[in-house]
Order: sequence, then C-alpha cells, then structure tokens
Amino acid sequence: MKKFLSLALGFGVLGFASTTASYAFTFQGEKQIKLQQEDGTSIAVGTIAFSNKEGRTTYEIDWNDTRFGEHFLSMRPFKCLEGETKHWCRVPYPYEIRRNISATDLTDLEYDLLFIWKGASEYGINMWNGVYYQLEEDGERLAGTLYEMDMDKLGVPPEAGNLRPIREVDLEEGYPESHWLPKIVIE
Repeated sequence: MKKFLSLALGFGVLGFASTTASYAFTFQGEKQIKLQQEDGTSIAVGTIAFSNKEGRTTYEIDWNDTRFGEHFLSMRPFKCLEGETKHWCRVPYPYEIRRNISATDLTDLEYDLLFIWKGASEYGINMWNGVYYQLEEDGERLAGTLYEMDMDKLGVPPEAGNLRPIREVDLEEGYPESHWLPKIVIE
C-alpha cells in the first residue's frame, strides 16, 4: 500500500519531449517529525537523522522532550503532548528493532512512532487507545495515517526472531475527525 513516485516522461502539445519530475523523499540527512491536526496545524516533536551504511538506510530519532509533559499513568512514566481534551503519549517500542528502512519497508520507523491517547482529565491510560501511524512516501516527505490498535498486544514479548509482531489484523483505520493528531509528517 506504499506509494512510489517516479520520473514521468511526456510529450508537449508541439511534440517536443518534456520532462515532468515528481520529487521523491530522500532517506538522508536530518528531517523534522511533526504531528498534525486535521486542519493542518502541526507540532514539531523531534528530528530524525537518516544515514546510509553498507547499502542500508538507518535512522536515529531525537525527541524534543521540551514539548512533552511528564506523566505517571497506570504505574508507568509517560511523556505526553498535552492538548485541551486529549493527551498524546509516546510509547517506546519495547522489543528488538533494527531501525533499518527502505522506500518499500518503513515498518521499523512506524514501530518507533507509536503513541497512545488519553482524555486530558482521565487519571489512567487505556491500552485500547493505541495509535499506529502507517507511513507512505508523499512526494518529498513521509506521511502517516492514523490507525488504532490495542497496545495490550505489546504486553507479551514476541517469539525470538519475530521483529514484526504487529500484524495488519491488529490495526483498525482511525477516524481523523475524532482524533486530536490524526497525521504524522516527516519532512
């Protein structure tokens, strides 16, 4: 379901060859990670540094911790963005992850961008409120669509060697209008 943009060649009205370029996301250098509201307003929450080594693209995320408040929820510490009606809390992926990606496989990065939401006035956290952003290339950026998931799925370690325990059947497409931050953008 990943989109790929390529260079397209076409002919103009007078028969001259013309080139129309669709720029693709470059998996190198430093990019910003932004969570977006439905109206397009965004919050920069960190940076990601891509590097290419031995034919692999790897990455490292540097979260902007000044954006996140400290919360102790359900007997665990969480770093949360604090909205008027909802808080968006980071969920560090707790198991082995290689942090290798390609234009056709962004799964490791998706696992590093897990969140859980809670009502701003709620005391605890409900693991049913997991947020998984499914990423795809969108021109010169990566864009993520919100899927909902039960984070209890991550409560039990996967079998040794299983680096992809979250399956498509574990994800349910979210309703953007019912969430504070339904999109993520890396650009």
